[in-house]
Amino acid sequence: MSKQQREKIDAIFRQPRPEGPPSSVEALRAGFATLMSTMIVPSGIRTSTTTLGDRQALVVEPEQGVRPGTILYFHGGGWVFGSPRTALSLTAQLVVKTGFRAFSVDYRLAPEHPFPAGIGDTLSAYRALVDDGVDPATVVFAGDSAGGGLTVTTCLAARDAGLPLPAAIVAFSPGLDATRTGESIDTKAGIDPIFTRASMEHTAVMYLAGQDPRQPLLSPAVMADLTGFPPMLLQAGTNELLLDDSTRLAARATAAGVDVILDITADVPHVFQSFAGGPLDEADQALDRAALFINQHLRTPDEAPS
Repeated sequence: MSKQQREKIDAIFRQPRPEGPPSSVEALRAGFATLMSTMIVPSGIRTSTTTLGDRQALVVEPEQGVRPGTILYFHGGGWVFGSPRTALSLTAQLVVKTGFRAFSVDYRLAPEHPFPAGIGDTLSAYRALVDDGVDPATVVFAGDSAGGGLTVTTCLAARDAGLPLPAAIVAFSPGLDATRTGESIDTKAGIDPIFTRASMEHTAVMYLAGQDPRQPLLSPAVMADLTGFPPMLLQAGTNELLLDDSTRLAARATAAGVDVILDITADVPHVFQSFAGGPLDEADQALDRAALFINQHLRTPDEAPS
């Protein structure tokens, strides 16, 4: 059954696309919003909006039995499209599976706001939580794709700013290398049903805005010093161009003495966890592992030493 599920999802992404010049920003945003609106959002949650730092955030909570702890979530979309709403299926799954509340940050997007605007917003959101008295030991950064990259770069920025680091990082198919030097960019060409090198470069140009990609906040998988980082869970699929972003960051983290779990699932695409709730068994299983990781590392107040 799982093999059939994986083949069906692969076929969805391989449907013929119109030929011609790269899609406009407006078309990219509309198309992504339409795709993500088809993902299953689990029941048993409630949502509201708040402000963290300078940006709006979507608050996602269990309807009952909220546990004391916080997931700070960063949505995907190549730093150009996406929103807390497009990531709601993933955020809600983590909330339902852990019982913790989540704040999903509506960070600024390129090309209107290129690097490092988004990192400034996610750092500001984290600072606002800390300034409000939230214990960093009860906070986990989580995100997918570009947002998965932001879990790492926001942690770097927090460390550089002298802030205490969160308890853990969970990243789904993170984008961690703007230099695009990972072997999987080429070895997974054609195997990845979603991305091509050209499509990734199209959005990268908007985000980089002429900046040199060879810097830690753009390419942490190859440039960052991860010393002192919290435990990390990196999940990726074998069918994605960005696979080596995760494998190389895991190796870099291990060399820096960081606890890291590299969790790779066979024959699934980029951010396959979005297909939880029925379409893909591996998606539910991966999110179960992510929830277990969060529960193991997020220290709730009643578990703190006296």
